[in-house]
Amino acid sequence: MNKIVKINDKMQKGEYELTQEPGENFDPEFKPELSPKELLEMGIFGGKYMTDCTDEFPSDWFEHAKLSPEKKDISLNYYQVDASLSLKAWQEKGWIHLGDPRGWFQWYCRYYYGRRLPEEDQIQIKRWKAIKRHAGAIKKNCEKKDQSCRKKQRQTLLHWAYDSRKI
Repeated sequence: MNKIVKINDKMQKGEYELTQEPGENFDPEFKPELSPKELLEMGIFGGKYMTDCTDEFPSDWFEHAKLSPEKKDISLNYYQVDASLSLKAWQEKGWIHLGDPRGWFQWYCRYYYGRRLPEEDQIQIKRWKAIKRHAGAIKKNCEKKDQSCRKKQRQTLLHWAYDSRKI
């Protein structure tokens, strides 16, 4: 399947290779519950995330995406709460990989699309697994499927491709 994807956005220029079919052949430990398309349609990151990257990914990912090109709009988030740290905070914590300057969700979009970077993939999958602790807090403190309980943690889980509506 090898295909070269060109990157030309405000934060990055270059290219990468797709070696897998989109949405297939994931690491056996990585089982995201939602695709990038589903997340963008539900509402994540105040709609601001990747608004200048739409040419990089399949156009159908953005057909019903809740986007806000000018500035973050929390009302677009599924739970209508801000559950994001700034990019600067992520950079200061050393969580940003040079190949994915926007962070985990950009890595996930590219991984889902078919890019594989074995070393970086393992780092990001480990981080994804660690976020699941928020699901435990919701289960412990909320009535089952009470979407009004712990909205910030639910939104955080959505950002990481966990479907918090099921909890």
